[in-house]
Amino acid sequence: MLVCTIGDLTLDVVVRLSGPVAVGGDTDAEISLSSGGQAGNVAAWAAALGASARFVGKTGSDDAGAFARAGLAARGVEILGPVEGRNGVICSLVSPNGDRSMAADRGAAVDLRAKEIDPAWLDGCGHLFVSGYALMREPARAAVFRAVELARAMDAAVSLDLASWSAIRDVGAERYRELVETLAPDVVFANEDEERIVGGRLPRVTWILKRGARGCSFDGDERSALAVEHVVDSTGAGDALAAGFIVGGRPELALEAAARCVSRLGSMP
Repeated sequence: MLVCTIGDLTLDVVVRLSGPVAVGGDTDAEISLSSGGQAGNVAAWAAALGASARFVGKTGSDDAGAFARAGLAARGVEILGPVEGRNGVICSLVSPNGDRSMAADRGAAVDLRAKEIDPAWLDGCGHLFVSGYALMREPARAAVFRAVELARAMDAAVSLDLASWSAIRDVGAERYRELVETLAPDVVFANEDEERIVGGRLPRVTWILKRGARGCSFDGDERSALAVEHVVDSTGAGDALAAGFIVGGRPELALEAAARCVSRLGSMP
Protein backbone atom coordinates (compact mmCIF):
# COMPACT_ATOMS: atom_id res chain seq x y z
CA MET A 1 0.00 0.00 0.00
CA LEU A 2 1.13 3.52 -0.77
CA VAL A 3 0.49 5.84 2.17
CA CYS A 4 0.50 9.53 1.27
CA THR A 5 0.57 12.27 3.88
CA ILE A 6 -0.07 15.99 3.52
CA GLY A 7 0.92 18.71 5.97
CA ASP A 8 4.15 19.71 7.64
CA LEU A 9 7.72 18.45 7.56
CA THR A 10 9.68 20.35 10.19
CA LEU A 11 13.02 20.53 11.88
CA ASP A 12 12.40 19.18 15.38
CA VAL A 13 14.46 20.38 18.32
CA VAL A 14 13.76 18.05 21.24
CA VAL A 15 14.93 19.21 24.66
CA ARG A 16 14.70 16.54 27.37
CA LEU A 17 15.11 18.32 30.69
CA SER A 18 16.88 16.71 33.63
CA GLY A 19 14.64 18.54 36.09
CA PRO A 20 12.71 21.78 36.60
CA VAL A 21 13.85 24.77 34.58
CA ALA A 22 16.24 26.97 36.55
CA VAL A 23 14.80 30.39 35.73
CA GLY A 24 17.64 32.77 34.93
CA GLY A 25 20.17 29.93 35.14
CA ASP A 26 21.17 26.70 33.41
CA THR A 27 19.29 23.40 33.28
CA ASP A 28 21.00 20.20 32.15
CA ALA A 29 19.26 18.64 29.16
CA GLU A 30 19.64 16.10 26.38
CA ILE A 31 18.98 17.87 23.07
CA SER A 32 18.46 16.30 19.65
CA LEU A 33 17.79 17.57 16.13
CA SER A 34 15.73 15.52 13.67
CA SER A 35 13.10 15.69 11.00
CA GLY A 36 9.57 15.96 12.36
CA GLY A 37 6.12 17.39 11.82
CA GLN A 38 2.90 15.41 11.98
CA ALA A 39 2.70 14.51 8.29
CA GLY A 40 6.42 13.80 8.15
CA ASN A 41 6.25 11.57 11.21
CA VAL A 42 3.33 9.50 9.93
CA ALA A 43 5.07 9.00 6.58
CA ALA A 44 8.31 7.91 8.29
CA TRP A 45 6.54 5.45 10.56
CA ALA A 46 4.47 4.07 7.68
CA ALA A 47 7.70 3.37 5.79
CA ALA A 48 9.29 1.80 8.87
CA LEU A 49 6.27 -0.49 9.23
CA GLY A 50 6.53 -1.79 5.68
CA ALA A 51 4.40 0.51 3.51
CA SER A 52 5.48 2.68 0.62
CA ALA A 53 5.27 6.27 1.85
CA ARG A 54 5.04 9.67 0.19
CA PHE A 55 5.02 13.11 1.83
CA VAL A 56 3.27 16.01 0.10
CA GLY A 57 3.85 19.54 1.33
CA LYS A 58 5.76 22.79 1.04
CA THR A 59 9.17 22.87 2.71
CA GLY A 60 11.74 25.61 3.11
CA SER A 61 14.69 26.40 0.86
CA ASP A 62 16.82 27.12 3.95
CA ASP A 63 19.19 24.87 5.90
CA ALA A 64 16.37 23.69 8.17
CA GLY A 65 14.38 22.55 5.14
CA ALA A 66 17.36 20.71 3.64
CA PHE A 67 18.00 18.98 6.97
CA ALA A 68 14.34 17.96 7.37
CA ARG A 69 14.04 16.59 3.83
CA ALA A 70 17.28 14.64 4.11
CA GLY A 71 16.17 13.01 7.34
CA LEU A 72 12.82 11.96 5.92
CA ALA A 73 14.31 10.70 2.66
CA ALA A 74 16.82 8.62 4.63
CA ARG A 75 13.85 6.83 6.18
CA GLY A 76 12.60 5.74 2.77
CA VAL A 77 9.93 8.40 2.17
CA GLU A 78 9.37 10.06 -1.20
CA ILE A 79 9.10 13.85 -0.78
CA LEU A 80 7.01 15.93 -3.19
CA GLY A 81 6.09 19.59 -3.14
CA PRO A 82 7.41 23.12 -3.62
CA VAL A 83 10.63 24.20 -1.91
CA GLU A 84 10.68 27.86 -0.98
CA GLY A 85 10.83 30.24 1.95
CA ARG A 86 11.55 29.35 5.54
CA ASN A 87 11.02 25.85 6.86
CA GLY A 88 8.99 25.11 9.96
CA VAL A 89 10.76 24.45 13.26
CA ILE A 90 9.24 22.83 16.35
CA CYS A 91 10.82 22.91 19.79
CA SER A 92 9.58 20.14 22.06
CA LEU A 93 10.28 20.47 25.79
CA VAL A 94 10.22 17.05 27.44
CA SER A 95 9.97 16.65 31.20
CA PRO A 96 11.88 13.90 33.05
CA ASN A 97 8.73 11.72 33.06
CA GLY A 98 8.32 11.96 29.27
CA ASP A 99 5.51 14.53 29.08
CA ARG A 100 6.03 17.18 26.43
CA SER A 101 4.96 20.67 25.38
CA MET A 102 5.68 22.17 21.98
CA ALA A 103 6.53 25.60 20.64
CA ALA A 104 5.66 25.50 16.94
CA ASP A 105 6.65 27.64 13.97
CA ARG A 106 4.97 26.05 10.91
CA GLY A 107 6.97 28.09 8.39
CA ALA A 108 6.41 27.33 4.70
CA ALA A 109 3.99 24.45 5.32
CA VAL A 110 1.02 26.78 5.76
CA ASP A 111 1.66 28.41 2.36
CA LEU A 112 0.99 25.34 0.20
CA ARG A 113 -1.58 26.30 -2.46
CA ALA A 114 -4.19 24.17 -4.21
CA LYS A 115 -2.84 25.16 -7.64
CA GLU A 116 0.57 23.81 -6.61
CA ILE A 117 -0.78 20.29 -6.08
CA ASP A 118 0.25 18.10 -9.02
CA PRO A 119 -2.32 15.30 -9.53
CA ALA A 120 0.57 12.91 -10.19
CA TRP A 121 1.57 13.29 -6.53
CA LEU A 122 -1.49 11.21 -5.56
CA ASP A 123 -1.05 8.53 -8.25
CA GLY A 124 -1.40 5.09 -6.71
CA CYS A 125 -2.38 6.44 -3.30
CA GLY A 126 -4.10 3.83 -1.16
CA HIS A 127 -4.47 5.99 1.93
CA LEU A 128 -4.13 9.74 2.43
CA PHE A 129 -3.34 10.98 5.93
CA VAL A 130 -4.13 14.65 6.57
CA SER A 131 -2.45 16.58 9.35
CA GLY A 132 -5.06 18.70 11.11
CA TYR A 133 -2.59 21.57 11.29
CA ALA A 134 -2.95 21.95 7.50
CA LEU A 135 -6.67 22.67 7.97
CA MET A 136 -6.04 25.58 10.31
CA ARG A 137 -5.56 28.34 7.74
CA GLU A 138 -5.54 29.24 4.08
CA PRO A 139 -4.03 28.64 1.59
CA ALA A 140 -2.98 25.22 2.93
CA ARG A 141 -6.61 24.38 3.75
CA ALA A 142 -7.62 24.59 0.09
CA ALA A 143 -4.60 22.48 -0.85
CA VAL A 144 -5.77 19.78 1.56
CA PHE A 145 -9.23 19.66 0.01
CA ARG A 146 -7.66 19.42 -3.45
CA ALA A 147 -5.43 16.54 -2.34
CA VAL A 148 -8.40 14.74 -0.78
CA GLU A 149 -10.36 15.15 -4.02
CA LEU A 150 -7.50 13.58 -5.97
CA ALA A 151 -7.06 10.77 -3.44
CA ARG A 152 -10.77 9.94 -3.54
CA ALA A 153 -10.49 9.64 -7.32
CA MET A 154 -7.92 6.90 -6.62
CA ASP A 155 -10.41 5.16 -4.27
CA ALA A 156 -8.05 5.94 -1.42
CA ALA A 157 -9.16 6.04 2.19
CA VAL A 158 -8.67 9.36 4.00
CA SER A 159 -7.72 9.87 7.62
CA LEU A 160 -7.29 13.02 9.69
CA ASP A 161 -5.55 13.78 12.95
CA LEU A 162 -7.33 16.66 14.65
CA ALA A 163 -3.98 18.24 15.67
CA SER A 164 -3.93 20.05 19.03
CA TRP A 165 -6.74 21.39 21.20
CA SER A 166 -5.05 24.79 21.45
CA ALA A 167 -4.79 25.17 17.66
CA ILE A 168 -8.46 24.18 17.32
CA ARG A 169 -9.38 26.76 19.97
CA ASP A 170 -7.52 29.47 18.07
CA VAL A 171 -9.35 28.66 14.82
CA GLY A 172 -12.71 28.28 16.55
CA ALA A 173 -14.05 24.89 17.58
CA GLU A 174 -17.36 25.15 15.69
CA ARG A 175 -15.63 26.29 12.51
CA TYR A 176 -13.07 23.53 12.77
CA ARG A 177 -15.74 20.87 13.26
CA GLU A 178 -17.50 22.17 10.15
CA LEU A 179 -14.27 21.81 8.18
CA VAL A 180 -13.81 18.24 9.38
CA GLU A 181 -17.39 17.37 8.50
CA THR A 182 -16.89 18.82 5.00
CA LEU A 183 -13.64 16.89 4.57
CA ALA A 184 -15.54 13.70 5.52
CA PRO A 185 -12.56 11.54 6.51
CA ASP A 186 -12.98 7.79 6.90
CA VAL A 187 -10.85 7.78 10.06
CA VAL A 188 -10.22 10.45 12.70
CA PHE A 189 -7.41 10.32 15.26
CA ALA A 190 -7.93 12.47 18.36
CA ASN A 191 -6.95 12.70 22.00
CA GLU A 192 -9.43 13.42 24.76
CA ASP A 193 -8.87 17.19 24.80
CA GLU A 194 -9.30 17.40 21.03
CA GLU A 195 -12.42 15.26 21.09
CA ARG A 196 -13.89 17.44 23.81
CA ILE A 197 -13.21 20.77 22.12
CA VAL A 198 -14.78 19.70 18.79
CA GLY A 199 -17.92 18.57 20.60
CA GLY A 200 -17.48 14.81 20.54
CA ARG A 201 -17.01 12.25 17.83
CA LEU A 202 -18.46 12.57 14.35
CA PRO A 203 -21.01 10.04 13.10
CA ARG A 204 -20.14 7.46 10.41
CA VAL A 205 -16.42 7.89 11.05
CA THR A 206 -13.96 5.37 12.48
CA TRP A 207 -12.92 7.24 15.62
CA ILE A 208 -9.55 6.49 17.21
CA LEU A 209 -9.30 8.07 20.67
CA LYS A 210 -5.75 8.29 22.04
CA ARG A 211 -5.36 8.26 25.84
CA GLY A 212 -1.60 8.14 26.17
CA ALA A 213 -0.40 5.78 28.87
CA ARG A 214 -4.01 4.72 29.46
CA GLY A 215 -4.27 3.18 26.04
CA CYS A 216 -6.57 3.84 23.13
CA SER A 217 -10.13 3.32 21.97
CA PHE A 218 -10.27 1.98 18.42
CA ASP A 219 -13.81 2.93 17.45
CA GLY A 220 -15.03 1.58 20.79
CA ASP A 221 -12.56 -1.31 21.04
CA GLU A 222 -10.75 -0.39 24.26
CA ARG A 223 -7.09 -1.39 24.38
CA SER A 224 -4.43 -0.85 27.03
CA ALA A 225 -1.09 0.70 26.11
CA LEU A 226 1.75 -1.80 25.77
CA ALA A 227 4.15 -1.99 28.69
CA VAL A 228 7.28 0.10 28.22
CA GLU A 229 10.29 -0.28 30.51
CA HIS A 230 11.08 3.44 30.45
CA VAL A 231 9.17 6.27 28.78
CA VAL A 232 11.81 8.57 27.30
CA ASP A 233 9.76 10.95 25.16
CA SER A 234 6.08 10.97 24.17
CA THR A 235 6.70 13.28 21.19
CA GLY A 236 5.26 11.69 18.03
CA ALA A 237 3.68 8.70 19.77
CA GLY A 238 0.26 9.57 18.37
CA ASP A 239 1.73 9.86 14.88
CA ALA A 240 3.37 6.43 15.21
CA LEU A 241 0.06 5.01 16.41
CA ALA A 242 -1.76 6.52 13.42
CA ALA A 243 0.78 5.03 11.00
CA GLY A 244 0.46 1.63 12.66
CA PHE A 245 -3.31 1.67 12.32
CA ILE A 246 -3.15 2.88 8.69
CA VAL A 247 -0.61 0.23 7.68
CA GLY A 248 -1.90 -2.68 9.75
CA GLY A 249 -5.59 -1.87 9.93
CA ARG A 250 -5.66 -3.15 13.49
CA PRO A 251 -4.92 -1.99 17.04
CA GLU A 252 -1.97 -4.31 17.63
CA LEU A 253 0.42 -2.70 15.16
CA ALA A 254 -0.72 0.78 16.19
CA LEU A 255 0.02 0.15 19.86
CA GLU A 256 3.34 -1.50 19.03
CA ALA A 257 4.47 1.51 17.01
CA ALA A 258 3.47 3.92 19.79
CA ALA A 259 5.41 1.88 22.35
CA ARG A 260 8.49 1.92 20.13
CA CYS A 261 8.20 5.68 19.76
CA VAL A 262 8.00 6.57 23.46
CA SER A 263 11.04 4.40 24.21
CA ARG A 264 13.41 6.78 22.44
CA LEU A 265 14.11 10.49 22.11
CA GLY A 266 12.44 12.12 19.10
CA SER A 267 9.34 11.56 17.02
CA MET A 268 10.63 9.44 14.13
CA PRO A 269 11.67 5.79 13.86
